[in-house]
Amino acid sequence: MRISFEWLKEYIKLEASPEEVADRLTMIGHEVEALERAADDVVMEVNVTPNRPDCLSVLGLARELSASYQIPLEFPEHQFAAQTGELNFNIDILDPDLCNRYAGRILRGVEISPSPQWMKIRLEKCGIRAINNIVDVTNYVLLELGHPLHAFDLRTLKGNRIRIGTPKTVNGIESGLKFNTLDGVERLLPCEALLIWDAFDPVAIAGIMGGMDTEVKDNTKDIFIESAYFHPASIRRTSKSLGMKTESSYRFERGSDIKMLKKALDRAAYLIQKLAGGKIYGKLDIYPKIYYPPEISIRIERINSVLGLNLSDDEIMNYLKNLGFEIKDSQEGFRVKPPSFRRDIEREADIVEEIARLYGYDRIPAELPVASIGFDEPDKRLLQLKNKIRNAFKMTFLKNGYSEAINFSFMGERDLDMLKIPDGDDRKRFTRIMNPLRNEDSYMRTTLISSLLRNIQHNLSHGNRDLRLFEISRVYVGDRAFYKEIDPEDAKLPEERLHAAAVCYREKAKVLYRDDTNDFYLIKGTVEAVFKSLKLNNYVFMRSSEPFLHPGQSADIYISDIKIGYIGILAPSVINELDIKAYKPQIAVVELDLEILSAHLSYDIVYIPLSKFPYVERDTAVILDSQVESSLIMNLVREYPTVLIDDAYIFDVYQGSSIPVGKKSIAFNVRYRASDRTLTDEDVDALHKTLVEFILQKTDGQLRA
Repeated sequence: MRISFEWLKEYIKLEASPEEVADRLTMIGHEVEALERAADDVVMEVNVTPNRPDCLSVLGLARELSASYQIPLEFPEHQFAAQTGELNFNIDILDPDLCNRYAGRILRGVEISPSPQWMKIRLEKCGIRAINNIVDVTNYVLLELGHPLHAFDLRTLKGNRIRIGTPKTVNGIESGLKFNTLDGVERLLPCEALLIWDAFDPVAIAGIMGGMDTEVKDNTKDIFIESAYFHPASIRRTSKSLGMKTESSYRFERGSDIKMLKKALDRAAYLIQKLAGGKIYGKLDIYPKIYYPPEISIRIERINSVLGLNLSDDEIMNYLKNLGFEIKDSQEGFRVKPPSFRRDIEREADIVEEIARLYGYDRIPAELPVASIGFDEPDKRLLQLKNKIRNAFKMTFLKNGYSEAINFSFMGERDLDMLKIPDGDDRKRFTRIMNPLRNEDSYMRTTLISSLLRNIQHNLSHGNRDLRLFEISRVYVGDRAFYKEIDPEDAKLPEERLHAAAVCYREKAKVLYRDDTNDFYLIKGTVEAVFKSLKLNNYVFMRSSEPFLHPGQSADIYISDIKIGYIGILAPSVINELDIKAYKPQIAVVELDLEILSAHLSYDIVYIPLSKFPYVERDTAVILDSQVESSLIMNLVREYPTVLIDDAYIFDVYQGSSIPVGKKSIAFNVRYRASDRTLTDEDVDALHKTLVEFILQKTDGQLRA
């Protein structure tokens, strides 16, 4: 918006230079983008934000400067003596929700002529072309007070009546109504457009533009001046539908001042009489929907707390009074009513912003926020665990290229259907989102794997063929009403659990001299490396029952008979649904419940010196039922009551011609070491024999020859 500095000084006695005033306006929220010298004046280009329509005028900016400089504001002259007597004119508001107030004045015996030079110059500085003294006054008052007006030739208003309503309300017209606007264009009006009508026909598009048939011409003698409040959303819809942007619509669609319309009407009548003569008659004012400003409670300590200041009650009250707020005491502190031109003020936070503007953002000291970094013990343990796992992934997998993924916490029902999750599974107890970003993300996710599989799809579609990703985030399972002794309010919330997950995809190709290690063992090595960094040893791998994993290349992870996660290769049926175009595609996955894992970690490091004596190894193969888990052997070795077993591992599982049907051979290695002596063969042989007998007894197996 362009504004004249000399015009501004008529309403506030400014001693500061235009540059200083421009800087002050910018600092209180109205950015001055440019200053343009024009003879003995300076024109400011002010960028007014959409929530401040009250500043789209000379008076509005003068009012802001008055509050900032604490200089009195002088309102322009608008007093006059009106003629008395019957007007013989009626106003009917047929759509009060779209037109909350409508006022008008009749002036008779005016003389149409060019405007005086001073008015032409001011209008031109602000970018408006001068037309004649009547039209120019309405534009002048629009720039001066920020309230749009419109002047009709009174003799063209049939039936001495004004009606305000949509075509449907006035005549039951749904569509097809055409209207010639002042710019000479015939327009097809939308059925919801608010129009100004005389007794028979439309004469103006409310808040946007008048019609050709009722415009003020050179031979006009009597005029009717309109001043109204139209609902902003209605004006914006019509303006956008017709593709029309005018000075009036620009202000009405942002919200005009419902109380200023009376002063604007009187100011226009005063100027018209001064420039065009004539007699001013009584005012018509229809006000069906009275505006009541909201009462907002404010707390002085809250304002100071938010701003980091120590302002007194008097200082804050003075700022608000300068802005036109009505203030009264209450038991809680103060209650304030914003003026009618400040409909953007709705809550205490808005009041805080007003105080900050006038005090000066540049005067508020810059301080770093103070925040507590303490945690309850469970959260602290989880935080430590997250950091350890993240570091383990970054350090352990640096050579393999693992990267951390950060995804939204949403999923769709199709994600679980693709993973073949059955209905009774906890992961099917998902929480629906009230306003999802898209239908495919309508639920809070109950597993991290679905998001990581999307990451794999996205990367493959962009040509990335070697992928290793991990994520540490929360999942949201059902609602907490599932659990007992939960507060009813908390029971409505889903149970949040911290999980860690990883996926691995390698492009398979028929090439020589390539490491062809099965992906299952790669992901298993990943998990074992993470557990090693956590100093975790008492875990076992058991055959997995997860429906989306390959039955022969998957395992569940247990600690003390409690499942903490799973690893494995995705089942071929899931791979097919992902539609990966590659040679023998395989995706290895792992997911861990860190909440359970945290409970089994020891955060105290105990030093045990390494034995200086050598170890002795023994290899043994046993034949067991094919359904027996290999991990059972390791469990039994760990359970055996002796301190001489240093380590053990399985190095071969075999089923073939020399093994009976339904059986398998498991070969394992046991390493023995004492901390105080060198073990003899006799010691080791006796101990190993009893260990093997213990294993065979527990498994119903036999020693392989």
